[in-house]
Amino acid sequence: MEKVKVWDGFVRFFHWSLILLIGVLYFSGEEGFMDLHFVAGYSLLSLIIARLFWAFIGSDTAKLKALLHSPKAVVNSIKTHSYTRGHNPAGSYMVLTFFSLLLIQSTSGLMTTDDILTDGPLVQYVESSWVEIASSVHKLNFDFLIAAITVHIFAIVVYRIRGKNLVKPMLTGFSSEPYINEVKMRTGWWGFMVLVIIMSLIFYAWGLEPLQAIFS
Repeated sequence: MEKVKVWDGFVRFFHWSLILLIGVLYFSGEEGFMDLHFVAGYSLLSLIIARLFWAFIGSDTAKLKALLHSPKAVVNSIKTHSYTRGHNPAGSYMVLTFFSLLLIQSTSGLMTTDDILTDGPLVQYVESSWVEIASSVHKLNFDFLIAAITVHIFAIVVYRIRGKNLVKPMLTGFSSEPYINEVKMRTGWWGFMVLVIIMSLIFYAWGLEPLQAIFS
């Protein structure tokens, strides 16, 4: 069966980079390596913002409109074995959930403090009540993020048992499934260019000090 392109390079880079960065954030937060935690956090924020840009200018399978479906479509996608080039409706809801949780985690981290040594870069600009809320949200939201990851992995296993491999296309970009919809793909290099610009701005504003501390 002929293979078709499903995911562009930037979407695949985004997916696997998230796994790495979330792991680094958890480890650095638990072990108190805060310079590493800040660098990973700024990298995650840059990646999310770039991905949101890509949701408007990227491949059809990466666009925001491809993630918007009715609850009825979600139920039907769970019950049936129809093949959608990109995320199916149920998977789209999972992606939107991840986007929301990651944005909450990143933005709350900017206003979080441990009340001892470490402050997010926006702590000095907001009221103490907001800092307290952000600090609580930052800790609690990570638990929701772990729960969402668990559900995501469970869904991948279930689909694999049902005969659909979701991991391989996210590695190679191609799939041989009998898709019923045609989409327009774009080169991922444009997404990488957006990421470099955003990451440069964020690290110039906030990330130089922790980055230098890691390599000093």
